[in-house]
Amino acid sequence: MRWVTLTLAFAIAWTPVLAADANTKTAERLDDSASLFSEIMSTPDRAIPQELLERANCVVLVPALKKAAFGVGGKYGRGFAICRGADGTGWGPPAAIRIEGGSIGLQIGVSSTDVVMLIMNQRGMKRLSASKFTIGADAAAAAGPVGRSAAAQTDAFVSAEILSYSRSKGLFAGISLDGATLRNDLDENEILYGQRWTSKQILGSGAKMPEAASKLVAVLNKYSMRERK
Repeated sequence: MRWVTLTLAFAIAWTPVLAADANTKTAERLDDSASLFSEIMSTPDRAIPQELLERANCVVLVPALKKAAFGVGGKYGRGFAICRGADGTGWGPPAAIRIEGGSIGLQIGVSSTDVVMLIMNQRGMKRLSASKFTIGADAAAAAGPVGRSAAAQTDAFVSAEILSYSRSKGLFAGISLDGATLRNDLDENEILYGQRWTSKQILGSGAKMPEAASKLVAVLNKYSMRERK
């Protein structure tokens, strides 16, 4: 009985500490997402083409996607989806997401990769609002073009619901993410909003912008603000 009492007391004492640590990690992940996008877009010749970015309805940012392979490969990462506001110009509040995927083959090693996805149309946005979906199976996706030289090719990519990119060891390029699954991260959303909200409840809903997301929204607005019509 005494052991149970001590265990309960220990758990109660550490709950605020654990909650504060979770809040810090979420804020850091939002800042990492902002830094990722800013670093990519600060070099136009090797960045996402501006025409595509301005057409995009939503952006998904996953800093440091973990990839491990020891015979059977796997991917896991946490990040954020953020969509245009109701007027279609600036950006709304972020919804936390998890990305998971796997592969089988003769491989070994562990790596960390930054991932960026552009959601190009309403169909893609509808997928993003689901509890989970698989890239390639549920949503048409393509490796996105990079740099100013790709501007003339952009029309060929707009038919895709998702354009995907990765950055590893400083190299930013289009990448296929077919087979990867995106799902709601309810734990992270609870930290941000105090509610276990889904992506559908957050994206385009007019939810109050979390203070921790201000840097990310400012960076997105800097590089991809649409003009009012």
